[in-house]
Amino acid sequence: MAAETPTRLRFPREAHIKLGRDFRRTRQEGERLANGCLILNWRRLPAGAISRIGLVVSGKVGNAVLRSRVRRLLREAFRLHQYDLSQAADLVLVARPSIVGKAFADVERDFLTALRRARLFKTVGGLKP
Repeated sequence: MAAETPTRLRFPREAHIKLGRDFRRTRQEGERLANGCLILNWRRLPAGAISRIGLVVSGKVGNAVLRSRVRRLLREAFRLHQYDLSQAADLVLVARPSIVGKAFADVERDFLTALRRARLFKTVGGLKP
């Protein structure tokens, strides 16, 4: 992880996208990429801003228990890698029905692949981690 990464990885309230207008702005003004079990919508933010995440998990994914599990998996993937982003961005992750039954490692792999394809992941010494 990066040198400025705090010793304890937190997911503060400021890192949540809560307002509908922020979701809309990210989806309309930003870019979109589908990868594996998720769809990544992102909008780059100016320097000094904090990266935020918003989650969209529809009823097509399953019942409330499954949707909650999917949200936890996606939040955890973001929490672990939020300081590995090359610049601050608003991310809106849309879960696809194929996410049901996937292990955390599979969801994390799809999340990181999407970040790399979007060129949002830091490169270390010219190599992508």
